[in-house]
Amino acid sequence: MKNILVVGGGFAGVWSAAGAVRTLRAHGVPAGEIRVTLVSAGDDLVIRPRLYEADPGSMRVALDRVLGPIGVRRVAATVTEIDTEARSVRALGRDGEPLTLPYDRLVLASGSRTSRPPLPGIEDVFDVDTLGAAAALDHHLRRLPGLPDGDGRFTAVVIGAGFTGLEVATELTGRLREVAPAGEADRVRVVLVERAEELGPELGAGPRPHIVEAVAGLGVEQRLGTTVERYEDGVVHLSTGEAVPAATVVWTGGMAASPLTTQIPGERDRMGRLAVDEHLRVVGAPGVYAAGDTSAALAGEGHTVMQSCQHAVPLGKFAGHNVAADLLGTDLVTFDPGPYVTCLDLGPAGAVVTAGWDREVQSAGDEAKKMKQQINTEWIYPPVDDAEAILTLADHRTIWPIDAA
Repeated sequence: MKNILVVGGGFAGVWSAAGAVRTLRAHGVPAGEIRVTLVSAGDDLVIRPRLYEADPGSMRVALDRVLGPIGVRRVAATVTEIDTEARSVRALGRDGEPLTLPYDRLVLASGSRTSRPPLPGIEDVFDVDTLGAAAALDHHLRRLPGLPDGDGRFTAVVIGAGFTGLEVATELTGRLREVAPAGEADRVRVVLVERAEELGPELGAGPRPHIVEAVAGLGVEQRLGTTVERYEDGVVHLSTGEAVPAATVVWTGGMAASPLTTQIPGERDRMGRLAVDEHLRVVGAPGVYAAGDTSAALAGEGHTVMQSCQHAVPLGKFAGHNVAADLLGTDLVTFDPGPYVTCLDLGPAGAVVTAGWDREVQSAGDEAKKMKQQINTEWIYPPVDDAEAILTLADHRTIWPIDAA
């Protein structure tokens, strides 16, 4: 028996496994001839793009409801070592027992994590990078009314005004008002700190007027061209000398690829993502493919894929097809993620949808908010308990709904 092993249970990992199964079935490969295995520490596909919202604990889908119907073996374990020469992966199971998982083809889809700086007090700062972290923030916000009264009890400082920072800051305006006692909504304060001189520096000029209007309209305070020096005794100290009392501080800074990428020979970009060819094969590591946030794949027009759900899904589908095709000796397909689209949530102020790498605004406000809600509650969720529906969507040629909108 030959083995296709997928490391990671996020969007890229799930769709890699499904894409591989689809290709194997399309070629009539008998069950048991090539086994597809996915290894992940958790039992769920976490809907990570939604973790800035309230009640993050509900934003997950049981992996077994997606993988089980299509015959993917799931191993609940934490990967500790990848040996590309021996073509094996070592992991620790839930019971602490070591496991060795052989592979003929490997898809590394172990995702990314927030890169936190060594700031004094950073251990008391929240983030929304994982389900556990987002749940901790949600629990903290619900506890605020019971905390001792004082300056900053309903103040939140959000560090970073990129995509995630903007979604967190605008959403917090409503979440804090919901938990504040009656008559104290005017004590809610959200302060957005950004080292650049403008909001959403990586989002470009296109959507910026809508972002600026939304942030100002919600009363979010801006501290641009500013950094946080430390968080001490409930006070955020800024590089300008300003001190902001705040019971809630959220870090939304840069991302780094999974540390497992360091165990794969090959070049990496500044975020640690592996260099891959047009078929998503890791350059310099035979038999290894990278998908999702571990992959520095080209996305057309001279751009590299973003660490986002929009690119993780097609990366997974293409990688899954290609590892199966590689084993079968059939043609591999060239990665093509389709048109680049963004939809930025702006909380009670709506949203803004852009198209293309120059981010030309397609819609804003309530109209864009309807699309964002559809993306978050429908489009990014995989089908469950339905093998035919899952494998139909696993086709790398399937257009994601937002691309056709």
